[in-house]
Amino acid sequence: MKIRAVIFDLDGTLADSRLDFAAMRRDVGLADGVPILEALTHLEEDARERAHAIILAHELAGARRATPMPGARALVDLLRARGLRIGIFTRNARIVTELTLERLELAVDLIVAREDAPPKPAPDGLLWLLQSWGLAPHQALYVGDYLYDVEAGRRAAVRTVLYAPTPPDFAHDADEIIEDLADLPALVGGGG
Repeated sequence: MKIRAVIFDLDGTLADSRLDFAAMRRDVGLADGVPILEALTHLEEDARERAHAIILAHELAGARRATPMPGARALVDLLRARGLRIGIFTRNARIVTELTLERLELAVDLIVAREDAPPKPAPDGLLWLLQSWGLAPHQALYVGDYLYDVEAGRRAAVRTVLYAPTPPDFAHDADEIIEDLADLPALVGGGG
């Protein structure tokens, strides 16, 4: 069956926000390497609210300085011209996602941000997007640059494309690997 939708991660896939996750962890008081959003669920309410405010400030700064990843605009325009639906599934806040997309002039059909569904690697956001469009998992691709993207795609049974100019250790878990966004249209086929 033809691919009818492409769902993207945002940071590191379509946008370069130059987020400093080590600084986020430090400012929130988390140890190195700890998954940020997951760690916040274990904090007391006041500390969690303060941490969310710190993270949001970092993300908003990233959205204001965001630049498109090489080929991102041309890719989204091409996919839209082929009649495919375009979605975003991100761990970012909705306001940050909308600001980034506006800054980069990227038009998408639907967004699932961290307020909308459990964060990746949970597949809920992908499944919600598919259900909203009336599509089966095999009718979509999910494109991301990080382990959580690959895990979410696999859990949703969506063909997962890892965008990695230098493939990481977990690359073998993705269904496809591309080193350049210009390689994605060949995986999509004719679309529509």
